[in-house]
Amino acid sequence: MASHSETTAASAANPDPRRSASTAPDPRHDVEHRGFSSDNASGAHPEVLAAITAANGGHVTAYGADPYTGALRDWARREFGERALILPVFNGTGANVVALQAMSPRWGAVICTADAHVATDENAAAERVAGLKLLTRPTPDGKLRPDDVRALLAGRRDVHTALPTVLSLTQSTEIGTAYSVDELRELSALAHASGLRVHVDGARIANAAVALGRGIGELALETGIDVLSLGATKTGALGAEAIVVLDPDAVDGVEFLRKIDLQLASKQRFLSAQLLAMFDGDLWRRTAGHANAMAQRLARGLQGLPGVSLPLPVEANGVFPVLPSHVAAALHEHAYFYDWVEPGMVRLLCSWDTTDAEVDAFLEVARAATNSGAA
Repeated sequence: MASHSETTAASAANPDPRRSASTAPDPRHDVEHRGFSSDNASGAHPEVLAAITAANGGHVTAYGADPYTGALRDWARREFGERALILPVFNGTGANVVALQAMSPRWGAVICTADAHVATDENAAAERVAGLKLLTRPTPDGKLRPDDVRALLAGRRDVHTALPTVLSLTQSTEIGTAYSVDELRELSALAHASGLRVHVDGARIANAAVALGRGIGELALETGIDVLSLGATKTGALGAEAIVVLDPDAVDGVEFLRKIDLQLASKQRFLSAQLLAMFDGDLWRRTAGHANAMAQRLARGLQGLPGVSLPLPVEANGVFPVLPSHVAAALHEHAYFYDWVEPGMVRLLCSWDTTDAEVDAFLEVARAATNSGAA
């Protein structure tokens, strides 16, 4: 029999991996710090972390042949229809690239807005990796209209041009607006009548669904889209997104492309556990609804301040005010956020963990700065 000292030494050399790790804050960052730069800046929701921990015991088969991914497939069929497929991936860019590549032949082109994430913030991944031409159209509010699509479809159709094959819509958009159900339905019908498939970049689909009073599956099914990039990270996941295929006829070899494009997780149970925690229940609705509510609180507080304008509607979790330079400078001293493209416009994004007190403190700085400027 091993002595107590021998057992203690062995335990120290080979710690039990099932023991809980310390929950003490890491000193490398201020855990009380908050800002309005991005909903990616927030931490993971405790319920997501608990789901990962619960999935961590023992061995399961890798690459998606695990009970968590199986449960996720069952959820997707209940939510999006019996033919639906769901493929967990690591990030939103990966979801978009794999989806668009599967939806279009090599010679195809993707119609999207000029400020769509696939066009502005993914380092041309759809073009470099998927090999697809993006046909972009500038719009004042980040949303395409039928006439925008028709204009891009009206070009030449010969071997010298990229053939439009996919319409990609961002919901909610990069500037905080959301397509209505009727708008999405009309655009989908136009695309399908023109021989195009319809993709939705849903990095913030939860925020849009809450704003529209719809479930995520309900929103997708009502509007006739073919493939959805389903976002979870921005609403509180640690790092998990998914490709949801509503119409399997709209994709060709998507499972193979997920592997080729470096988006197939070996320990897929941890991605699936996060997605189940987020969507197989109401966590997505609670986190997105809270972020939206904080954006509304922020917008109400900014409205009416001298020199401050809100040229864009606040329909999800983003607020895009135009600020006097001295107000922007004072707010930059108080919290981190991004200046936007238009002169004087800034982007303020609220997260699942933004608090009333943080919004109110930000507004107090804005009020003080406007009053100081007025004096």
